[in-house]
Amino acid sequence: MKSFLTAALLLASLFVAPRAEAVLELDITQGRVEPMPIAITRFGDASGNPQLGQQVSEVLTNDLRRSGLFRPIDQSAFIEAGLGVDAVPNFGSWRAINAQALVTGRVTPQPDGRLKAEFRLWDVASGQQLVGQQYFAAGDNLRRIGHIIADAVYERLTGEQGYFDTRIAFVEESGPKDNRLRRLAIMDQDGANVRYLTGSQNEIVRSPRYSPTRQEITYVSQPIGETPRVYLLNIETGQREVLGNFPGMSFAPRFSPDGQRVILSLQQGGNANIVEMDLRSRATRRVTDGASIDTSPSYSPDGGQVVFESDRGGTQQLYVMSAGGGQPQRISFGDGRYGQPAWSPRGDLIAFTKLAGGQFMIGVMRPDGSGERIVSTSGSVMESPTWAPNGRLLLFTRETSGSGGGPTLWTVDITGFNEQRVPTPNFAADPAWSPPLE
Repeated sequence: MKSFLTAALLLASLFVAPRAEAVLELDITQGRVEPMPIAITRFGDASGNPQLGQQVSEVLTNDLRRSGLFRPIDQSAFIEAGLGVDAVPNFGSWRAINAQALVTGRVTPQPDGRLKAEFRLWDVASGQQLVGQQYFAAGDNLRRIGHIIADAVYERLTGEQGYFDTRIAFVEESGPKDNRLRRLAIMDQDGANVRYLTGSQNEIVRSPRYSPTRQEITYVSQPIGETPRVYLLNIETGQREVLGNFPGMSFAPRFSPDGQRVILSLQQGGNANIVEMDLRSRATRRVTDGASIDTSPSYSPDGGQVVFESDRGGTQQLYVMSAGGGQPQRISFGDGRYGQPAWSPRGDLIAFTKLAGGQFMIGVMRPDGSGERIVSTSGSVMESPTWAPNGRLLLFTRETSGSGGGPTLWTVDITGFNEQRVPTPNFAADPAWSPPLE
């Protein structure tokens, strides 16, 4: 993740106007948001290679379109074609095609081999510039520039943190259904730039989770015929180490918000309990200690609480307790079984899976169990919900049936609209969304 830093990214704010009219009002209780019409010009360039600017503007356009909050206008409708980043737009031409916002830009190669990317965001109604920024980066980081600009536009027009300059860790599955090769992989949030972190055919990998530092992933690896173990993997160096030698099967690991601890489930005999490990001292502490099956723990964003699934009440339900210990409080009371909880980065919601009436569901509820809302339903298996770093979207796995079926990745807005598949080269499962890159 540091490769872009060493490419000397420079962010310079050129001008920020007061908040104008072209602002989306978002309400998570709303079922649907009318997308904002936005015009994105093809970025110019001074290199004689039109592919440079075109690639950046295409990445930017696709990011905003996939968010479901913006409707990029087809460039064939533009009246003022070829508008440069230094020019003041003829806003009447953009109002005529119903654009509410306008983005112009340019990509310029530098003598030292880097690229300089500039963009401006305009409010068409008021004729004001909302944002103007420039970036310097290595030549192989064009796609990241597009994602970073998309974040800046998204943040200025919605008031929420962007999520486009992020990555997704997942388990890729390939080969016949009865003999799948499972590899740990990472990719950009839009499915580009897939990179494999493991490649062994003699181990089963699952449950990758990002560290808050973005440099490490914790995951479960089970060599064929052996006991599952939790590993820490450095993404940049490829070095990995076993996270403790637990006397039993360990699974469902997750980092604490400060990155100093890992919480996981440890199975011994017929029950499983939640265990926390300090990564500096490697000391362990039991968070739960009983005869039930407690698993899938997830910290609150401040690290003060933990949500987990348990059958301690007779059925699979969700419980919240202090991370320091204490009496767990049940928060799920609807029909069916609840599992795989994940606390939102905002702290306001907990995502979960649910099985009721033969239907699989992805839903959210408040930490006290109120406000339960189902955002996706299917007759096929759905599992492993994970949050975008801004808490606006959920990413999850959906299983397709049949002899040629397998898991695929999907995103959905927390209002329950704009559900769409994330492209992957092969089948994919167990996703984890990274924090914003640096």
